[in-house]
Amino acid sequence: MRRIKSTLSIVIITTLLVTSCKNKTSNNSIKKQDKMAQKNLKNVTIEALDALFNKKNEEKVKTLFTKTYIQHNPHVPTGLEPIVGFLPVLEKAGTTIKTHRVFQDGDFVITHNTYNNAEALGAKEIVTFDVFRMEGGKVAEHWDNVSPIVKETASGRSQFDGSSEITDKEKTAKNKQFVENFVNDILFGKNPDKITEYISTEKYHQHNVAIEDGLAGLGKAIDYLVSQNDMFKYTKIHKVLGEGNFVLTMSEGEWHGKTQSFYDLFRVENGKIVEHWDIVQEIPTEMAHDNGKF
Repeated sequence: MRRIKSTLSIVIITTLLVTSCKNKTSNNSIKKQDKMAQKNLKNVTIEALDALFNKKNEEKVKTLFTKTYIQHNPHVPTGLEPIVGFLPVLEKAGTTIKTHRVFQDGDFVITHNTYNNAEALGAKEIVTFDVFRMEGGKVAEHWDNVSPIVKETASGRSQFDGSSEITDKEKTAKNKQFVENFVNDILFGKNPDKITEYISTEKYHQHNVAIEDGLAGLGKAIDYLVSQNDMFKYTKIHKVLGEGNFVLTMSEGEWHGKTQSFYDLFRVENGKIVEHWDIVQEIPTEMAHDNGKF
């Protein structure tokens, strides 16, 4: 009887150990698959941009974009066909794209790009934030903010240079909430006195063309806008997207007496905002589709 009980105990323990090992292996496998899927979505996005703007490859574009592609750029009709139909224009102009940073939040891939020979997109040289929603491994939806490149800026930094390395991935959720709180407290003006709780007083690299580096530079710019009765106003956050130390907010508001789209990219380091890029774009009253800007 004792031998039977002993044998049963050994069998149960062995079964538990084997099951535990299988579960660990399965969990590790899932994590590896998730990381691979995340990497693949970034790669697909970069490949899609390259096919569209550098190679102008129609067959590749049709493969990498969904047939039901949804467009939020106010000047481009929705759907895949307008994108394909735009290829000859891009080819004739010699338009090219360069991606300076890319990060991912779930099904969303965010890219920070510059385009050359891009008159058809607004100016010869432009900088953009492009946000893509991926579906079934293809590009399914697109939002963006676009601005001409300004050569001389208040800080001496360009609208697209600076850090691009993604770190602190385990802090993604925390950093997204931190930045959202910053937008609510500071940019919405709910608690402006808390600014030093968010922005580093030691290092703050500024890429807005009209604002100098540092917290003092930001204060100087705000004081000037207030003196001109032209202070920007944030009214709604539409999306907060991030990966690790990078967080992008897509907000709506007013400036110069007109409705604006505010895209703000923040880099967070040691619990403080240390770098900022942005593009502000007026939202037209009439669009090439009914999908809205956001």
